[in-house]
Amino acid sequence: MGHTYATDVLVAGAGPVGLTAAVELRRRGVSCRIVDRLPARLPFAKAVGIQPRTLEIWDRMGLVRAALDAAAPMLGQLAYVNGAEQSRMEFALPPEVPYGFAALPQYETERILEEFLARFGTGIERGTELVSFAQDADGVTSRVRTPSDAEEEVRTRFLVGCDGAHSIVRKGLGLSYAGGAFPEEFMLGDVELDWDLPHEYGVRSMHRGEDGTVDDTLVCIPLPGPGRYRVSMNVPPEFTAARQAETASEGDGVAHGPESGRAPGLADIQTVLDRLSPRPTTASNIRWASVFRISHRIVDRYADGRVFVAGDAAHIHPPTGAQGMNTGIQDAVNLAWKLALAVDGGAHPDLLASYDAERRPVGEEVVGRTVRHAAEGVQADPEDPATLMLREAQLLVGYRGSPIVDPPGEGPGPRPGDRAPDCGGLTGPIAAYPMRLYDVLRDRGHVLVLYGNGNGAASGSGDGDGDGRWIDELARTAGESSGDRVETCVVLDPDAPAAGRTVLPAYRDTAGEFARLYAVDGPTAFVIRPDGYLGARLSPPTAQALRTHLAGTFAATAQGSTGRS
Repeated sequence: MGHTYATDVLVAGAGPVGLTAAVELRRRGVSCRIVDRLPARLPFAKAVGIQPRTLEIWDRMGLVRAALDAAAPMLGQLAYVNGAEQSRMEFALPPEVPYGFAALPQYETERILEEFLARFGTGIERGTELVSFAQDADGVTSRVRTPSDAEEEVRTRFLVGCDGAHSIVRKGLGLSYAGGAFPEEFMLGDVELDWDLPHEYGVRSMHRGEDGTVDDTLVCIPLPGPGRYRVSMNVPPEFTAARQAETASEGDGVAHGPESGRAPGLADIQTVLDRLSPRPTTASNIRWASVFRISHRIVDRYADGRVFVAGDAAHIHPPTGAQGMNTGIQDAVNLAWKLALAVDGGAHPDLLASYDAERRPVGEEVVGRTVRHAAEGVQADPEDPATLMLREAQLLVGYRGSPIVDPPGEGPGPRPGDRAPDCGGLTGPIAAYPMRLYDVLRDRGHVLVLYGNGNGAASGSGDGDGDGRWIDELARTAGESSGDRVETCVVLDPDAPAAGRTVLPAYRDTAGEFARLYAVDGPTAFVIRPDGYLGARLSPPTAQALRTHLAGTFAATAQGSTGRS
């Protein structure tokens, strides 16, 4: 048995979900180890769609620029039936949404996250596999197998399983993984195409038989690089027997992801292109190809004691709408800030239970929606196109009804549990350029945003009128109730006095965008969580209401302590 290492969290699996969890933990000063059984990053363009919500999360984390530099834009989708163009869908979002849709191969996503993680002195322990684990009241003891085939015992406070559809962590917890598999099989390939279609648009080309049913499909998603696409298509019959033989040998019966058997070649892909491509084209420069299988499953719970599952370890489903990896990234972000508070001693005893309460309903909705879309098409949802686009962008994911957010109440604007929208036009006394709200929130934990209506709202001395005093009082309450884990800033309406008298960061809502998007017309307090969701909306803002809200997140002993959030 190897040496026992002490660390706060062990993360099993170094895909996008595990890397996100590790980054978020390290950003908040939590020690962690991240292990992966593979000796190197796989060159597969498996998950390629990056949703606007994921880019917002990466913005908050401080790594979005690297992703934007590496990604390709996704402006819409062209749909063809029997060679004729049927529709052109534009991926249009409201102007206040800071990011559009993007395409980035999974190996590039992992590279960006791994390089960012290295800034915190943490690297992936490659070729190291979680073998088993046991938990008790104080922590988790895990056994890992190292590249030298030696076994090592690792003692941690928490274990996070981001180890995919065949998760050792899920199996070790005995979680159910209810669902099923699609009978269809698909070929995937990462190739260059020389057609004249606009590269910023995905292509879906279908063939309808005489009875009107779709019997053949080709989907091409743009990747970074001239003419590069990830293509997917129905698998030809000659691959079926090999797949059945491989499936029969699988121990857990979960048929999901790329196969390890025979891969299609350029000739196989070209045959389908000749049959279905809406333009004559030749495939070339293949990087990777595989036969891919799809299941839809979800666990009965996302956590058991000190052990958690996220991403494919918790939910798998059709790739329709590029929801899977993005949903897993949000799992990791939701969990990591709560684990950081728990490690720091600043968490309410029930805070970690909110991970399952918030994320499992999201997983259930995504599994159900993607299965429905795979079987019936996106048109199966009756929502208007604008709402449908917001949902596909994951901008409508929310936590209303969560045990750690306030009741939503009535009224316009974002409510507790909703995503905190971005806005522009915020100006300060020093910077000569307007900022976005997300600029203010970047690389911060919990933030209390106080909106003043201009009647002395900038006064921090306490000798002005009531507005100045309530700002002081709520800022003091936030610090006392969280052990100084909540930062405070002030947003002033355009008619507010100069901000020079406040000791808090203050920004004037010069363009009126904050007031419009947050639907405020008087003093209001917002608690914005580390994952970018509203925990509370207080109007009128009172210290007691704020104290009550924060008591559901932070430990009763937080007052007077100092920590991270």
